[in-house]
Amino acid sequence: MRFPTALLMSALLLGSGTGTAYGQEDRADEPITPIPTTVDVRPDKARLGERLFNDVRLSRGGVVACSTCHRLDAGGADNQALAAGLDGRPLDFNTPSIFNIALDALLDWRGNYRTIEAQNAAVLRDARIMDTDWASLLAALRADAAYRAGFVAIYRAEPGREEVIDSLAAFQRSLLTPNSRFDRYLRGEPHALSAEEQRGYELFKSYGCVACHQGVNVGGNLYQRFGVFADPFAGRPERQADLGRFVLTGDPADRHVFRVPSLRNVALTAPYFHNGSASSLSDAVTVMARSQLGRTLPRTDTALIVGFLRTLTGEYRGHTLAEPGR
Repeated sequence: MRFPTALLMSALLLGSGTGTAYGQEDRADEPITPIPTTVDVRPDKARLGERLFNDVRLSRGGVVACSTCHRLDAGGADNQALAAGLDGRPLDFNTPSIFNIALDALLDWRGNYRTIEAQNAAVLRDARIMDTDWASLLAALRADAAYRAGFVAIYRAEPGREEVIDSLAAFQRSLLTPNSRFDRYLRGEPHALSAEEQRGYELFKSYGCVACHQGVNVGGNLYQRFGVFADPFAGRPERQADLGRFVLTGDPADRHVFRVPSLRNVALTAPYFHNGSASSLSDAVTVMARSQLGRTLPRTDTALIVGFLRTLTGEYRGHTLAEPGR
């Protein structure tokens, strides 16, 4: 398959071993690198963007906010197989986590956006998701004294379309979750992981999972076919969303090709896959082993890999994100 840009971005994310932008302090030989512990975002922009992120006025009719589907108390997703659109009907894709989006080289399940701003613009104008009425929204923001003062202070201008998208992106770039136990392990704390969790990581590498799930975000920087060795769609009707990038390119080689998702905080974001068809991490690992690696894993190995994946849960604003039911 053709991944030149994505592979270049993968190389950049993995690093050359000479910089520290992505936290390569101790285990520079590993295919995964720690999330940075600082964020290069203007705090005032991020605060303004956070207010917008939670404001239902961004959607037509004031029905939903960005935070309706991207819940920061639910791993940055919504724990639904498919979120409901403005009309109440299911959307095409499972909601990806908004956490650590700044570390992805490709955005959206089809990987058709390369910047947060471009994705924001598309989501806001999508009639099924936000269907933003820009005239009404900007009028409301300009009539709101706090919003107006915030935009003028930062942008030296009244609220406008570009400024709204930019401030939203600033907040989203601030949504990093550093200091997972695995990051601490990578930074030289060998006891941050148990022996079983370290064994799970070794299996994750030896089985080949890390070929796609690597870099600082443990994914998010490559395209891959879903169903290399076995058809994960067998026995169920195929939807247009299952066609992956083929819908965008018309190239038969792109049939069932998707962006490889990040596995950061993956223990918090069930159900899994673009269609939400795997209800648990164990199910997801089993399906991925069969469809992507052509392997049926022993239950003990599946459990060990799941144990490792749980160590990818990081901190937000100084607190470890909570895993449902734990």
